[in-house]
Amino acid sequence: MDWYPLWNSLRIAAIACVLVFFSGIALAYYVARLPRILKGILDVFLTLPLVLPPTVCGWLLLLVFGLQHPVGIFLNDAGIRFVMTWYGGVLASAVVAFPLMYRTARGAFEGFDETLAWSGKTLGLSDTFIFWHIRMPYCKQGIIAGTVLAFARALGEYGATSMLIGYIPKHTATISTTVYQLWRTNDEYSAFIWVLVNIAISAVVLMTVNLFEKRSRERRRPA
Repeated sequence: MDWYPLWNSLRIAAIACVLVFFSGIALAYYVARLPRILKGILDVFLTLPLVLPPTVCGWLLLLVFGLQHPVGIFLNDAGIRFVMTWYGGVLASAVVAFPLMYRTARGAFEGFDETLAWSGKTLGLSDTFIFWHIRMPYCKQGIIAGTVLAFARALGEYGATSMLIGYIPKHTATISTTVYQLWRTNDEYSAFIWVLVNIAISAVVLMTVNLFEKRSRERRRPA
């Protein structure tokens, strides 16, 4: 059995997760501190991929990075091509997974007790120190949950991925696109094996999220 789709899916999901981890935390931190009107506008824009159909996200990515459009042509001339490449799958997965990381992190930051930051400032601590040593540890349960959810979303992505990178065996094939192709060719047994693999990974992800949520509730429970 060719296990490339599993390796490629894990590679794409892991890299996309790293990208959305840092970008989601950075934007969540700054948006949470903005005025309400501006926050609402940015929220709509940053969360849009969460409610759009994945195929629409894929079409929009093709509109920007397609080889017949200015940005895609420019990047292709520079040796960067997102269409029909596995790292195009990273881009597609990051776009659809970003809102989960962003929304979860923003909720965690908005629940932070600002008196802790103010107390740190009275002691002469810098904003950078307060962020990494006070704010992030306080919000770590939400951050970790958002990271796990973003990874799971990136791992299971199909619509935007299939639009942007298609299905090329041993090149762009992922678990989701492989299941579809096997179903199309009436190879239901192999498709079922890949479905079981996906279910197993998803179950581990969900159990991890539940574990962190349980720990978060225990930490907030009064002694």
